Amino acid sequence: MAKLESNHTPPPTMSPTISKPCYPPQSPNNNSGGFNLMVILAAIVCAFLCALGLNTMLQCTLQCASRVLTEPLQWIASRGINSGLKKKEMVALPTSIYNRSSPSSGSASCAICLADFSDGDKIRFLPKCNHRFHVACIDKWLLSHSSCPTCRNFLKSNDSSHPFHILIA
Repeated sequence: MAKLESNHTPPPTMSPTISKPCYPPQSPNNNSGGFNLMVILAAIVCAFLCALGLNTMLQCTLQCASRVLTEPLQWIASRGINSGLKKKEMVALPTSIYNRSSPSSGSASCAICLADFSDGDKIRFLPKCNHRFHVACIDKWLLSHSSCPTCRNFLKSNDSSHPFHILIA
């Protein structure tokens, strides 16, 4: 018997923390597959929104680039036409003295300063549209604009001598 006792040695004991990993128990109702599906769907939606945003930015960039190439000439041309009158052209426009009793067409107020004309005021008529304004008001306007402030008709002639006339047409 002594032989049996000596051959029988107890197995070495293992620490519970080393031998068994600590995982939460798996239950049949664990929804980890549903969570993964939600993460994948959220990533797809984010990728779609990013692609849509990049597409919009690209379209805007291309439109702006095409404007930069085509519009400067048009802007220069329109700016040249509406750049204002020279002093001698402005002084050549007809003027008169306002008289309330004389029959005349048009309003009885200046569309620039919005004040009513009074007897004795110097007023200037624009030849193409016959709008009238105080001389001081319209002269200040015409130094930087070549159009009527009321109807925007150009006072300068639109002839082909303008270098950008072909671009506007």
